[in-house]
Amino acid sequence: MPHKKIAIIGGGNLGTAIAEGLIQSGFVMPKHILITKRNIATLHGLERRGVLVSDKNEEAVRYADLVILAVKPFQVLEVLSALKKEFSEEKHVLVSVVTGISIEHIAGILGKKFPIVRAMPNTAIAIQESMTCIAAKDTSEEQLQYVQDIFGQLGKTVNIDEKLMDAATVLGACGTAFAMRYIRANIQGGIEIGFDAATASLIAAQTVKGAAELLLKKGAHPEQEIDKVTTPKGCTIAGLNEMEHRGFSSSLIKGLVASYEKIAKD
Repeated sequence: MPHKKIAIIGGGNLGTAIAEGLIQSGFVMPKHILITKRNIATLHGLERRGVLVSDKNEEAVRYADLVILAVKPFQVLEVLSALKKEFSEEKHVLVSVVTGISIEHIAGILGKKFPIVRAMPNTAIAIQESMTCIAAKDTSEEQLQYVQDIFGQLGKTVNIDEKLMDAATVLGACGTAFAMRYIRANIQGGIEIGFDAATASLIAAQTVKGAAELLLKKGAHPEQEIDKVTTPKGCTIAGLNEMEHRGFSSSLIKGLVASYEKIAKD
Protein backbone atom coordinates (compact mmCIF):
# COMPACT_ATOMS: atom_id res chain seq x y z
CA MET A 1 0.00 0.00 0.00
CA PRO A 2 1.71 3.23 -1.11
CA HIS A 3 1.96 6.23 1.14
CA LYS A 4 -1.40 7.86 1.60
CA LYS A 5 -2.81 11.20 2.65
CA ILE A 6 -3.70 11.15 6.33
CA ALA A 7 -6.39 13.14 8.14
CA ILE A 8 -6.41 13.46 11.92
CA ILE A 9 -9.83 14.47 13.19
CA GLY A 10 -9.26 16.04 16.59
CA GLY A 11 -6.19 18.17 17.18
CA GLY A 12 -6.01 17.67 20.93
CA ASN A 13 -3.07 16.23 22.87
CA LEU A 14 -3.13 12.80 21.21
CA GLY A 15 -3.99 14.03 17.72
CA THR A 16 -1.16 16.55 17.72
CA ALA A 17 1.20 13.97 19.24
CA ILE A 18 0.46 11.62 16.33
CA ALA A 19 1.08 14.42 13.83
CA GLU A 20 4.34 15.38 15.56
CA GLY A 21 5.52 11.79 15.56
CA LEU A 22 4.67 11.23 11.90
CA ILE A 23 6.59 14.37 10.93
CA GLN A 24 9.62 13.55 13.06
CA SER A 25 9.77 9.97 11.77
CA GLY A 26 9.77 11.19 8.17
CA PHE A 27 7.19 8.54 7.29
CA VAL A 28 4.75 11.11 5.88
CA MET A 29 5.46 14.51 4.41
CA PRO A 30 3.82 17.31 6.44
CA LYS A 31 1.79 18.41 3.38
CA HIS A 32 0.17 14.96 3.32
CA ILE A 33 -1.27 15.37 6.83
CA LEU A 34 -4.44 17.36 7.52
CA ILE A 35 -5.47 17.89 11.14
CA THR A 36 -8.74 19.42 12.34
CA LYS A 37 -9.88 21.29 15.41
CA ARG A 38 -12.63 23.78 16.13
CA ASN A 39 -10.07 26.30 17.33
CA ILE A 40 -7.21 25.99 14.86
CA ALA A 41 -5.16 28.70 16.63
CA THR A 42 -3.52 25.99 18.74
CA LEU A 43 -2.36 24.19 15.57
CA HIS A 44 -0.25 27.04 14.17
CA GLY A 45 2.98 25.31 15.23
CA LEU A 46 2.13 22.31 13.05
CA GLU A 47 0.89 24.57 10.27
CA ARG A 48 4.22 26.39 10.17
CA ARG A 49 5.92 23.03 9.61
CA GLY A 50 3.77 22.34 6.56
CA VAL A 51 0.85 20.39 8.03
CA LEU A 52 -2.56 21.33 6.66
CA VAL A 53 -5.05 22.51 9.29
CA SER A 54 -8.82 22.96 9.09
CA ASP A 55 -11.86 23.45 11.29
CA LYS A 56 -13.97 21.39 8.87
CA ASN A 57 -13.98 17.62 9.40
CA GLU A 58 -15.75 17.04 6.06
CA GLU A 59 -12.81 18.66 4.29
CA ALA A 60 -10.43 16.32 6.08
CA VAL A 61 -12.28 13.14 5.06
CA ARG A 62 -12.50 14.28 1.43
CA TYR A 63 -8.78 15.00 1.43
CA ALA A 64 -7.53 11.80 3.03
CA ASP A 65 -7.22 8.11 2.27
CA LEU A 66 -6.65 7.16 5.90
CA VAL A 67 -8.61 8.94 8.63
CA ILE A 68 -7.46 8.89 12.25
CA LEU A 69 -10.29 9.66 14.66
CA ALA A 70 -8.84 11.31 17.78
CA VAL A 71 -11.83 13.03 19.39
CA LYS A 72 -13.22 12.60 22.91
CA PRO A 73 -15.46 9.54 23.42
CA PHE A 74 -18.58 11.68 23.94
CA GLN A 75 -17.96 13.40 20.58
CA VAL A 76 -17.83 10.24 18.45
CA LEU A 77 -21.55 9.95 17.68
CA GLU A 78 -21.90 13.60 16.66
CA VAL A 79 -18.69 13.71 14.62
CA LEU A 80 -19.17 10.44 12.72
CA SER A 81 -22.90 11.00 12.11
CA ALA A 82 -22.02 14.24 10.34
CA LEU A 83 -19.33 12.50 8.26
CA LYS A 84 -20.87 9.19 7.20
CA LYS A 85 -21.82 10.46 3.74
CA GLU A 86 -18.20 11.52 3.18
CA PHE A 87 -16.71 8.09 3.79
CA SER A 88 -16.14 5.86 0.79
CA GLU A 89 -15.88 2.11 1.32
CA GLU A 90 -13.49 1.90 -1.63
CA LYS A 91 -11.20 4.75 -0.63
CA HIS A 92 -11.02 5.11 3.13
CA VAL A 93 -9.60 3.30 6.11
CA LEU A 94 -10.74 4.62 9.48
CA VAL A 95 -8.39 4.34 12.45
CA SER A 96 -9.90 5.17 15.84
CA VAL A 97 -7.67 6.06 18.77
CA VAL A 98 -10.70 6.88 20.94
CA THR A 99 -10.75 5.21 24.33
CA GLY A 100 -13.59 2.80 25.06
CA ILE A 101 -15.41 2.99 21.71
CA SER A 102 -15.73 -0.36 19.94
CA ILE A 103 -15.34 -1.08 16.24
CA GLU A 104 -18.92 -2.36 16.24
CA HIS A 105 -20.17 0.93 17.68
CA ILE A 106 -18.29 2.94 15.06
CA ALA A 107 -19.54 0.71 12.23
CA GLY A 108 -23.09 1.11 13.55
CA ILE A 109 -22.86 4.89 13.33
CA LEU A 110 -21.42 4.79 9.81
CA GLY A 111 -24.04 2.26 8.76
CA LYS A 112 -21.85 0.32 6.35
CA LYS A 113 -19.28 -2.45 6.25
CA PHE A 114 -16.08 -0.56 6.42
CA PRO A 115 -12.34 -1.05 7.09
CA ILE A 116 -12.00 0.04 10.72
CA VAL A 117 -8.94 -0.24 12.95
CA ARG A 118 -8.72 0.56 16.65
CA ALA A 119 -5.31 1.69 17.83
CA MET A 120 -4.38 2.56 21.39
CA PRO A 121 -1.11 4.51 21.47
CA ASN A 122 0.25 6.53 24.37
CA THR A 123 1.62 10.06 24.59
CA ALA A 124 5.21 8.90 23.96
CA ILE A 125 4.10 8.75 20.32
CA ALA A 126 5.31 12.37 20.03
CA ILE A 127 8.91 11.15 20.49
CA GLN A 128 8.41 7.92 18.52
CA GLU A 129 8.43 5.73 21.63
CA SER A 130 4.77 4.75 21.88
CA MET A 131 3.40 1.34 22.73
CA THR A 132 0.44 0.98 20.37
CA CYS A 133 -2.04 -1.90 20.60
CA ILE A 134 -4.01 -2.57 17.40
CA ALA A 135 -7.25 -4.43 16.62
CA ALA A 136 -9.02 -4.47 13.25
CA LYS A 137 -12.18 -5.53 11.42
CA ASP A 138 -12.99 -5.74 7.71
CA THR A 139 -9.49 -4.66 6.73
CA SER A 140 -7.33 -6.26 4.09
CA GLU A 141 -3.90 -7.54 5.04
CA GLU A 142 -2.41 -4.61 3.11
CA GLN A 143 -4.55 -2.01 4.90
CA LEU A 144 -3.76 -3.44 8.33
CA GLN A 145 -0.07 -3.59 7.49
CA TYR A 146 -0.10 0.09 6.52
CA VAL A 147 -1.64 1.03 9.87
CA GLN A 148 0.98 -1.11 11.61
CA ASP A 149 3.68 0.63 9.58
CA ILE A 150 2.39 4.06 10.62
CA PHE A 151 2.40 3.26 14.31
CA GLY A 152 5.57 1.21 13.91
CA GLN A 153 7.31 4.46 12.95
CA LEU A 154 6.13 5.88 16.27
CA GLY A 155 7.27 3.14 18.65
CA LYS A 156 6.34 -0.50 19.05
CA THR A 157 3.06 -2.16 18.04
CA VAL A 158 1.25 -5.33 18.95
CA ASN A 159 -1.91 -6.85 17.46
CA ILE A 160 -4.47 -7.85 20.07
CA ASP A 161 -8.03 -9.13 20.25
CA GLU A 162 -10.37 -6.17 20.51
CA LYS A 163 -11.82 -7.47 23.78
CA LEU A 164 -8.42 -6.68 25.35
CA MET A 165 -8.46 -3.04 24.23
CA ASP A 166 -9.65 -1.69 27.59
CA ALA A 167 -6.89 -3.65 29.30
CA ALA A 168 -4.40 -2.31 26.74
CA THR A 169 -5.53 1.24 27.54
CA VAL A 170 -4.80 0.71 31.22
CA LEU A 171 -1.47 -1.05 30.79
CA GLY A 172 -0.12 0.99 27.88
CA ALA A 173 -1.74 4.43 28.17
CA CYS A 174 -2.61 4.89 31.84
CA GLY A 175 0.65 3.03 32.42
CA THR A 176 2.58 6.10 31.29
CA ALA A 177 1.18 8.04 34.24
CA PHE A 178 1.90 5.14 36.60
CA ALA A 179 5.52 5.05 35.43
CA MET A 180 5.80 8.83 35.82
CA ARG A 181 4.53 8.62 39.38
CA TYR A 182 7.13 5.96 40.16
CA ILE A 183 9.86 8.16 38.69
CA ARG A 184 8.57 11.16 40.63
CA ALA A 185 8.75 9.19 43.87
CA ASN A 186 12.30 8.16 42.98
CA ILE A 187 13.22 11.81 42.49
CA GLN A 188 11.74 12.75 45.85
CA GLY A 189 13.69 9.95 47.50
CA GLY A 190 16.84 11.03 45.68
CA ILE A 191 16.47 14.57 47.02
CA GLU A 192 16.01 13.22 50.54
CA ILE A 193 19.29 11.27 50.33
CA GLY A 194 21.26 14.23 49.03
CA PHE A 195 20.79 15.03 45.32
CA ASP A 196 19.48 18.27 43.88
CA ALA A 197 16.21 17.90 41.96
CA ALA A 198 17.71 18.15 38.46
CA THR A 199 20.37 15.49 39.14
CA ALA A 200 17.88 13.19 40.87
CA SER A 201 15.52 13.56 37.90
CA LEU A 202 18.24 12.66 35.39
CA ILE A 203 19.40 9.61 37.35
CA ALA A 204 15.85 8.37 38.01
CA ALA A 205 14.63 8.78 34.42
CA GLN A 206 17.71 7.27 32.77
CA THR A 207 17.74 4.36 35.22
CA VAL A 208 14.12 3.51 34.39
CA LYS A 209 14.84 3.87 30.66
CA GLY A 210 17.84 1.55 30.99
CA ALA A 211 15.84 -1.00 32.93
CA ALA A 212 13.12 -1.03 30.26
CA GLU A 213 15.68 -1.37 27.46
CA LEU A 214 17.22 -4.40 29.18
CA LEU A 215 13.84 -6.14 28.97
CA LEU A 216 13.07 -4.98 25.42
CA LYS A 217 16.47 -5.73 23.90
CA LYS A 218 17.43 -8.85 25.83
CA GLY A 219 13.98 -10.35 26.23
CA ALA A 220 14.82 -11.01 29.86
CA HIS A 221 12.37 -11.49 32.72
CA PRO A 222 12.45 -8.68 35.32
CA GLU A 223 13.41 -11.12 38.08
CA GLN A 224 16.51 -12.18 36.12
CA GLU A 225 17.72 -8.57 36.08
CA ILE A 226 16.74 -8.05 39.72
CA ASP A 227 18.84 -11.08 40.70
CA LYS A 228 21.91 -9.46 39.14
CA VAL A 229 21.79 -6.50 41.53
CA THR A 230 20.52 -8.16 44.71
CA THR A 231 23.67 -9.35 46.48
CA PRO A 232 23.37 -11.24 49.77
CA LYS A 233 22.75 -8.90 52.72
CA GLY A 234 23.02 -5.98 50.26
CA CYS A 235 21.29 -2.62 50.09
CA THR A 236 19.17 -3.49 47.04
CA ILE A 237 17.37 -6.44 48.64
CA ALA A 238 16.89 -4.44 51.84
CA GLY A 239 15.14 -1.71 49.87
CA LEU A 240 13.08 -4.13 47.77
CA ASN A 241 11.88 -6.04 50.78
CA GLU A 242 10.92 -2.85 52.63
CA MET A 243 8.92 -1.72 49.57
CA GLU A 244 7.14 -5.08 49.44
CA HIS A 245 6.38 -4.92 53.18
CA ARG A 246 4.75 -1.55 52.44
CA GLY A 247 2.66 -3.05 49.66
CA PHE A 248 4.57 -1.84 46.60
CA SER A 249 3.62 -4.57 44.11
CA SER A 250 0.10 -5.03 45.44
CA SER A 251 -0.52 -1.27 45.24
CA LEU A 252 0.51 -1.23 41.59
CA ILE A 253 -1.65 -4.24 40.76
CA LYS A 254 -4.64 -2.80 42.62
CA GLY A 255 -4.16 0.51 40.82
CA LEU A 256 -4.17 -1.22 37.42
CA VAL A 257 -7.28 -3.20 38.32
CA ALA A 258 -9.04 -0.05 39.64
CA SER A 259 -8.32 1.72 36.35
CA TYR A 260 -9.58 -1.27 34.38
CA GLU A 261 -12.78 -1.49 36.43
CA LYS A 262 -13.39 2.21 35.87
CA ILE A 263 -12.95 2.03 32.09
CA ALA A 264 -15.01 -1.18 31.85
CA LYS A 265 -17.84 0.33 33.93
CA ASP A 266 -17.97 3.56 31.94
